[in-house]
Parts: sequence; C-alpha cells; structure tokens
Amino acid sequence: MTMRHTPVARRETLRAVRWALLLAIACGGPPPDRCAEPIAADHCVTVIIPRGAPFAAAVESLAAGGVIDSRLGFTLYGRLRGLPAELKSGTYRLPAGARYGDIARALRVGRGIEVRWSVPEGLMLSEVAALAAARLDIPAESVLAAARDPDVLAKLQLTGIATSAEGYLFPTTYHLPVGVGARALVDFMTTEFLDNWSPAWDARLAELGMARHQLVTLASIVEAEVRYGPDREYVAAVYHNRLRRGMPLQADPTVIYAHGRRLSRVWERHLRIASPYNTYLHPGLPPGPITQPGRASLEAALYPKQVPYLYFVAQPDGKHVFSTTYAEHLEAIRAIRSRSSRRRR
Repeated sequence: MTMRHTPVARRETLRAVRWALLLAIACGGPPPDRCAEPIAADHCVTVIIPRGAPFAAAVESLAAGGVIDSRLGFTLYGRLRGLPAELKSGTYRLPAGARYGDIARALRVGRGIEVRWSVPEGLMLSEVAALAAARLDIPAESVLAAARDPDVLAKLQLTGIATSAEGYLFPTTYHLPVGVGARALVDFMTTEFLDNWSPAWDARLAELGMARHQLVTLASIVEAEVRYGPDREYVAAVYHNRLRRGMPLQADPTVIYAHGRRLSRVWERHLRIASPYNTYLHPGLPPGPITQPGRASLEAALYPKQVPYLYFVAQPDGKHVFSTTYAEHLEAIRAIRSRSSRRRR
C-alpha cells in the first residue's frame, strides 16, 4: 500500500527542512551538530538577562558580549530546542566561543557555564600546573609557559626581576569558564593576587625597606613553614630578625624548592645542594618566591610579631617552639625528641 502525504504533512516537512538548512548555513556547515563543536574559550564574559526579557533580547546580549558569533545561528539553534519557552533570567558568566549546547543548558537552568577549581595555599608553580592538568585538562607545560609570558611579568611589574609568576598565582577557589585556556587561567590567578594586594601594604613596604617581590618571597617561605595558623606572625618575625642581623634564614622549604620536588624529610645531605635558593648556603632571601602564599601569610610577612625570636622548631602536631638563643633552641629540640621518644614506647 502506498503512503500519501497530505498537504499539511508536506508543509510541515518542508518547514523542518528549511529550518535545518538555515541552521546549517548559520553554523557554517551542513550538519546541525556543528554548533556543538568545541571552540577555544580564553576569557569569561558577564551577560545579564533581565527578568521577563524575550529570547531575542537574550540573543542580543550574548552576541554583544562575544559569547556567540552568530545571532541567526544561535536563534535558530535555540528555537529548534525550545529554549525561548524555558529561558531563565539572571547573571551569567560565560566563555566567549562556548558551545551552543552548553549555553542553552545554562540558560535553561539559570546557571553560568563554569567550573569550580580550588587551589590551596603553599603550592609551587609546578604543582599548580599539575593541578590544572588534573582538574581542568590544561597541559601543565602550557600553564608553565603562560606563567613565564613576558606580558604576565609586565603586568606584575616583574620584568627584569623574575622569570615566572611564581608566588603570584593567588590560592583561592575560582569559578572558571569551561574550556578556559592556560593564559586565561594565569591571568585570572594573577589578577586575583593584584586584587588582594591592599594599597596600604605599599606604605608598609616602605617602612620595612622591602620591595614587593622580596615581601612575596618571604611570605612564600612563611606559607611553606606554617601548619598552625597562629604561628605565622612569629615565624615571619624570626625571618625578619634574621634578615636584619645578616643571619642565613636556614629555611628547609627553600632547600626543598631547590631540589624541585617534595622531600619527605630534609636530611643533612639535602642541605648541600648548590642552588641560590638554598638559604643554608646563601644569606638573605632567595631569588624569588617558592610557593603561592595566601593573604594570611602576606599579612604575617608585612606585620610580624614584635618578638626577639631567632629560632623555631616544629613539634609533631605542627605547632612551633620559638627561642631567642641557640642554647634555648637546642633545648627545645631535645625536649621535643624526648617527648616523641616516650610516645613511641
């Protein structure tokens, strides 16, 4: 039996074909799925869709922000998927060049296309790059290269001072656009550092007689040393006191950084590594930061406790015992070892 199409059915079929052809033309190729192809996204755009705004107004906002490259293409795509009836108002953080499917899903649920990424304090640049590779699927080598970009160094006023943005990739929780690239990631993190740097701190630097890079370097060592938060200002005080007296800092974290990897424990043989970062061999601060310090460590380095301590030793619980003289320091070490030995019995 031969099936016959009614005039109404033929019109519906032709209408669907026209929509498909228009969508194909708008997307730049034959298949409608081309609009779902991933496109590189390097910066985040804030798009506001007011309550009650029609779909056409939303499309205009997306186009104006550079989120979409074709008003017609996204209009056709959205209508084919029923987006006008499901559009949610709100403020969206969307990457330029995002996939049409991702944009449509975000507008349906009222949430921007973003990924939550947490960076703890105290990571080395290489570890930040590894974290980006594991959680954001950004090649670690790309992050390292972006952190060495001359434009990034110029932005941080590090040209001629440092070879990378080590110390300036601010540790916090980020809400990043899906598909963010290495350069954009480094830009987000260094901008966060600059945003967290208080103008009042510049005046404090003058009081301390330090440049910002020196302060960040000191804060990075404090960050690496401290596990118990209230100790930060005291650890910073020890290092300030040593710097004023011309004493070597003798900071184990700088030796670890010189080795380029985390050491389970710093032994005597590790202290002999020939590196400008080895503060057992070289007095003063190392050439640059060794970790990414958080705000608390920056503040501790800027405003250390006014105490005479020159030494400290860590206890098993992470808290430190501080001493003014070397004899007191040796006694503190003996007491800690004795308590630890009794616990093991």
